Parts: sequence; C-alpha cells; structure tokens
Amino acid sequence: MKSAPLLTAFGLAFLTQCGDKESAAAPAPAAPVVPPVASLKSVAPFPVGAAVSINLLKTRPAYRQLMATEYNSITAENAMKFGALHPSATTYNWVDADYLVDFAQQNNMRVHGHTLLWYNSLPGWVTSFQGDSAAWENLMKTHIQTVVTHFRGKVQAWDVVNEAIDDNGNLRTTNVWRQHLGDQYIDRAFQYAHAADPAALLFYNDYGHEYSTARRTGILALVNGLKSRGVPIHGIGLQMHTSSNITDARIAEAITTAAATGLQVHVAELDISMNPSRSASATFTPALAAAQKVKYKALAQTFKALPAAQRYGITTWNVADADTWKRNDCSCPEWPLPFDDNYQRKPAYDGLVEGLQ
Repeated sequence: MKSAPLLTAFGLAFLTQCGDKESAAAPAPAAPVVPPVASLKSVAPFPVGAAVSINLLKTRPAYRQLMATEYNSITAENAMKFGALHPSATTYNWVDADYLVDFAQQNNMRVHGHTLLWYNSLPGWVTSFQGDSAAWENLMKTHIQTVVTHFRGKVQAWDVVNEAIDDNGNLRTTNVWRQHLGDQYIDRAFQYAHAADPAALLFYNDYGHEYSTARRTGILALVNGLKSRGVPIHGIGLQMHTSSNITDARIAEAITTAAATGLQVHVAELDISMNPSRSASATFTPALAAAQKVKYKALAQTFKALPAAQRYGITTWNVADADTWKRNDCSCPEWPLPFDDNYQRKPAYDGLVEGLQ
C-alpha cells in the first residue's frame, strides 16, 4: 500500500488560503420562513368559534368573510335568547336564528345554541306572567321543547341554563325560574331539552371561574350535583370574559378544575380586556398588544392540554374589537379580541395560533 504524497508547504498554504476564502464567502443559513396560517380552524385540533351579531353577519362583508374563513363553530350572540325567539306567549320568531343556522350549514360550521333558560333577556310577558307553579312549569317546558325541537339536528349543543349561580356561590335569588319553580328547575330544564333532542350536547354556562373562588366552587358543586343525580349534562361552559389583570395561573386553574368534572369543557365567551381600569384615555400600545398575545397563547395552550375527548372548543364573544360589547359596557376604549377594528389579525391572533399549534 503506497503512502499518500506529502503536501509541500506552498501547497498546504494554498489550500488553507482557498478554504478560508470559501468559508468567508459562504452565506449564513437563512432563518426558516414561517408562512402565515390559513385560519384558526386550520390549526386547531378542536372547533374554534365566535358568537355573532346577525345584523353584522347580514350587512358587513368583512365580518361575514372572517366568520366563513376563520371559524368552524358559531354561536348566536342574542338571536337564540328567550326574548328574541319567543317575544309573546303565542309567537315564536325564528327569522334571525334560522339565518344563522343556514349560514352555518353553508359554511360547514357547528352551531352552539345560547341559551334556553336565563334569568335575563326575558320578554315582558314572562316577567309579568301570573300563574301557579304548574303554569310556570308548563311555560318553561313548552319554551325549551319548542325551541330544541325546531332546531333538532341543526344545533349540535345548547347552553341549557345560564348564570344560575350568584357571586357568593349560591343559587341566584333574583331568578324568576327559581322563584316560581324551586331549586330543581335546573334538573328539569336539562331533562326537557334532552327529551326534545337526545343527540344534542347539553351545557351549563356561567362566568367568574377564573377570578372568583366562591363562584367557581358554587358552579362546580351545581354541575357535580347534576351529574350525581343522573341529569343529562354533557359539558360546562366557562364564559371567560377575562382581563389582563387576571393571572395565567388563575385562568389555567379555571380550565383544569372544570375538566376535573369529567365533562366536556367550552371556553364559551372569550375576550381579554386590556383596559381593566376602564380609563377613558387608554390607548392600545405595542406593549399591550404583546401582553395580550401572551395571554391568548397561555389560555390556548392550557385548553389544548386537556384530554381530547373533553375539548369541546374555544369561542370568542364576537369577532373583532369593532364589535365588542365591552366598549358599551364601560364607555371606554377596549381591544379584547383577536381582530382589530378593521378586521385585521392582531398579535392576539398570533398568540392564539401559537397556543393551538
């Protein structure tokens, strides 16, 4: 075997010099380009949705386009509440709710019904109704079963009872249903809804899980009591109208304790206020936008970590900052949603995507 010839000093220096030139000339590897995602629904492993105004869905093209492009679940902001659907004792008004269902079917979206029974948004004929407990029972049963039957096979799930718990964690006293029918009205509401559509998923929906231990304890006790009595309940809705001054740990605790019931979990009315002090002079700075992105990401990550069978989905309460209820509620600047006033994606959107991926 011949040995390799030795390089001369000149040859070695030449090769070394050439090698150095090649190293210096080689460009640094470029950072990978991450293309923008097509939509929230394209990255989420569970349904993502928004609650909508029917008027805006009909009249604002950018609003309608975002709903069709980004989401695969839809909730009526107001069109399925008692007062909207059942304005008089002998009249049901299905026009707006049917419009929403038709839009959902055209765009392959799930419909989440909100809400069958609430102490609020009631028409005058209910709040002034005169009758004994049997008459009130018939009123409640007839409304629930008429509505659920009308949408059977079209609405996949219902918030059967909404906000029955007060701030002390007890059943709310300012509630016409409890006043006339007693504590067990909740059980029967779920039973009536289940009889009208056995295939529909049935939810209890409430707020405050993330900021009030008393409210969360009362809500969980109510839900677990329904389960223990064999009442047909399938899920728990966390409204999650939250804000920048609620820690990510508190939000995570709300989600995981809801999941500990064994029921499906719905983050049902999500928005994250960035002006919790309700300052009339607040502005949406880059720092606020970045902080909001972090909160949306953390929430999505926590929800995604739940068992797949319990992840019913995440729904924001309306679509863009231009449409948020919070501005009217506080008469102040607010920017709580993933899209801005011009229906463009915000850093909050990016945070949601990062948490979902």
